[in-house]
Amino acid sequence: MSDIRSYMKYKQQREKQEKKENTKTVDYRAKIRAHRRKYLISILSVALVAVVVGIILYVQIKNRIYTDYEVKSSISREMINGTTVLNLDGSILTYSKDGVNCSDSKGAVLWNQTFEMQNPLVVIHGKTAVIADYNGRSIYVMDNQSFLGQIDTNLPIRNVAVSENGVVAAVLDDSTVTWIYLYDSQGNELGYFKTRMKNSGYPLSVSLSDNGQLVMVSYLYVDSGEIKSKVAFYNFGQVGKNESDNFVSGYDYVDTIVPYGGFMNSSTAFAVADDRIMFYSGSQIPTSSSEQLFDEEVQGVYYNSNYVGLVYLNTDGEDRYRMDIFNTSGEKVLSKKFNIDYTDIVFCEDYFVVYNESECLVSNMSGVEKYNGVFKDTVYALIPTKSVARYVLVTQDALETIELK
Repeated sequence: MSDIRSYMKYKQQREKQEKKENTKTVDYRAKIRAHRRKYLISILSVALVAVVVGIILYVQIKNRIYTDYEVKSSISREMINGTTVLNLDGSILTYSKDGVNCSDSKGAVLWNQTFEMQNPLVVIHGKTAVIADYNGRSIYVMDNQSFLGQIDTNLPIRNVAVSENGVVAAVLDDSTVTWIYLYDSQGNELGYFKTRMKNSGYPLSVSLSDNGQLVMVSYLYVDSGEIKSKVAFYNFGQVGKNESDNFVSGYDYVDTIVPYGGFMNSSTAFAVADDRIMFYSGSQIPTSSSEQLFDEEVQGVYYNSNYVGLVYLNTDGEDRYRMDIFNTSGEKVLSKKFNIDYTDIVFCEDYFVVYNESECLVSNMSGVEKYNGVFKDTVYALIPTKSVARYVLVTQDALETIELK
């Protein structure tokens, strides 16, 4: 009997011990879970603070206003009379009737090419440029790193275009016929088609897509005594090889002239008439996607892969000019007034620069003026960098890297 009592007592003590141990285990696990929740909350709090601080800093930087600049570095560089300086995707292209050279932002010459031209015609597409002798027979192709090649034609050159990968379109005059030839940068013929005034009209503008596959031509012609324009697209890839003259699409416009067009990328093009801007989309067979009418005379057209800016004389207020800016969908995203007699307007990723030899305006795409001031020296070219606050200036005797402050 005593053995049974002892066993029952032992069993009760054992159950109490196990219950106590189980309680400790539950409490221990609860503490672990609580610790993990506390740790996770701390991490999330830190991350949230970091995001908020990042947003605040981004907004401050985005909307920061600069009132002056300082020269961070200056490299001697002589500006020779009779030369013109252009920005070639961050490199410095300098040309004259006697030749062309390209240097980097530190003044190191990347390449040099001599020639003799009467009337140099220069077209830039991204990092690639072409220089042709208007009414002559020589074309030179280059990019921001190297000289690519020379093209010789048998007929006088009236106009040229270039793609970013080095394909060249040349408009050649042959009395009653106008030819448009395509070449690679080495001068090898890639294709051609001809135009006649009584059929398609005279080509006012020609441009190439980034990959050189699409050609856009703006024609002017007269039909039954009425002035008309046609914007035509030619595909020199697989899609257009079975089409007559590689023609894949075209759009007619009555009583208007279309003197300017360009490709923003390989699937978006635009054309500017005297009363409207038109946008086209499609990497194979471009179609009309948007059209905006206006009743003012366009003073200038500037664009990059994201935006097109049309400059007008301003008739409202004291500012002399107004620029309407459109995105790739043809939507007007900003109308900006300014008072600078500009020599160039440069579009960057989310801002643009208006400048001349002595003044400069930097604005973001919300219309906030980041900087509006004067240069300390005469500036022949302004080259943006990856920062909205840093630029390279080409002056009479130096390359200056400046930083807004």
